[in-house]
This record gives sequence, C-alpha cells and structure tokens, in this order.
Amino acid sequence: MSPAATVGVWKETENVFMKYKIPLTKQSLETLVESKHLPSLLQELNSVVDSSTATCIEGG
Repeated sequence: MSPAATVGVWKETENVFMKYKIPLTKQSLETLVESKHLPSLLQELNSVVDSSTATCIEGG
C-alpha cells in the first residue's frame, strides 16, 4: 500500500509517516523506504492501527 492509501483508510497512521518524513504519495512503501527499515515501519504502523501480522496479508 502507498502512504496516501494507508492514511486514507487509517488516518491515525499519518503521524507515523510524518515522524519518518515519508511523503504521503501514491508510491509504494517499498519504493519510498529502504528495505532494511521497512519491517520496523510496518510494525509501528500495525501497532498504531491495532493490527498484527496475524491480521495482515503479505503484500497487502
């Protein structure tokens, strides 16, 4: 998902993107974030929306 799409569904994630200076574009997170930082970013985003890997689908 892109940051713009994520914030469109979960408004509360906007602060996480701002914290990491990730623009709210339609580009995918894989394009915007170094692969070594992506797991921790996704973990923080999931935490903000009270989700987990158990409720997420790969590539979703």
